[in-house]
Amino acid sequence: MKNSLIIIAFFIAGVLIALFLHLPKSMLNANFTLYSLYLLMFLIGIGIGSDTKVRQIIKNTNIKIVLVPLSIIVGTLLGVILSSFFIKDISLKELTAVGCGFGYYTMSSIFITKISGETLGVLALLSNVFREIITLLFVPLLVKYFGKLAPIASGGATSMDVTLPIITKFVGKEYAIISVFSGAVLTILVPFLIAFILK
Repeated sequence: MKNSLIIIAFFIAGVLIALFLHLPKSMLNANFTLYSLYLLMFLIGIGIGSDTKVRQIIKNTNIKIVLVPLSIIVGTLLGVILSSFFIKDISLKELTAVGCGFGYYTMSSIFITKISGETLGVLALLSNVFREIITLLFVPLLVKYFGKLAPIASGGATSMDVTLPIITKFVGKEYAIISVFSGAVLTILVPFLIAFILK
């Protein structure tokens, strides 16, 4: 929990610095988050590649690995249906599109804004950002109470990048491959599912 709070503290510090300090335009325009993500993926790749158990893990998971993203899709849709009983101003179709962002807030919010307007786009952005933040904050609790696949499910599409380091830390390197695979599948599906649902 301590490590999750440190991550959130750095995020809040970044927001406050951007709000109250005059930062140079070159710093604001440069895509440092993308470069740091590349570095993280590279370092995690080294960690996975150096693990002698990786081949055995892949062999053992085989076709079962496909069930992870499939379960996440089904679970998300069930959650959307449940939430639709409490949210009356938004149709089930629109809520389903928001849920099908699977934590990928940048792409899902842009797609949804273009198809259904800014209001639903902002809702998609916020709900998917919260999904990522909840994962970052509660990975230790998710593992403790729901098992090692729970953080991967919670992270959704982000389990292949942003939430991968903390998932790997608390779940173990042996689950990193499952996490990356699941996140990649969900990331690929996001635009297709949203377009299919809203059109």
